[in-house]
Amino acid sequence: MASQTRRARSRPARLLAAVTAVELGLAGLLTGVIFVAVLIQAFQRHLPFEGLTWTGELSRFALVWLTFLAAGVLVTRDGHIALQLVDTLKSERAVRGFHVLAHLLVAVIAGLFAWQCWSLIPSSSILTSPSLGMSMSLHYVLPLVGFVSTALRSAAAATVVAREGVPAAQESDALAIKVNREVQS
Repeated sequence: MASQTRRARSRPARLLAAVTAVELGLAGLLTGVIFVAVLIQAFQRHLPFEGLTWTGELSRFALVWLTFLAAGVLVTRDGHIALQLVDTLKSERAVRGFHVLAHLLVAVIAGLFAWQCWSLIPSSSILTSPSLGMSMSLHYVLPLVGFVSTALRSAAAATVVAREGVPAAQESDALAIKVNREVQS
């Protein structure tokens, strides 16, 4: 019975680790795209003929995609923007309440952004980007994935904090908030 419970608990952890690995892999790929596109831009400034205009557009799109795609991972690893002033409050109950509220607000806002991305995908199909000629509906796919991931991870983080408080986590994929406790070495 205990091994079944351990296996059942490890399934969500394995799924979270797999989703995180995919998101980080895509983020790494997009970072490489930005690097190569900007490098090409810098190199072609020294050429006697007109360069490739799409490199600047691709690097800008990749930066937008990278930003929104990595947001969910940052929420899970507590690497997103936080109000650390709240963490210094004496009342753990108040700190817990603020953290739950913050995670719920992030979840709602990310959900609304995901909804907007979802509505922009079909309505932007007639538009294309100037240099790449890419359908602008494709431009909203990766931000949609990132916003859905952020909303789900924020809702899960709010649930964890509401149930267990604001613990200092040891795992890299766990909610890692250190509140009202000294870090033990």
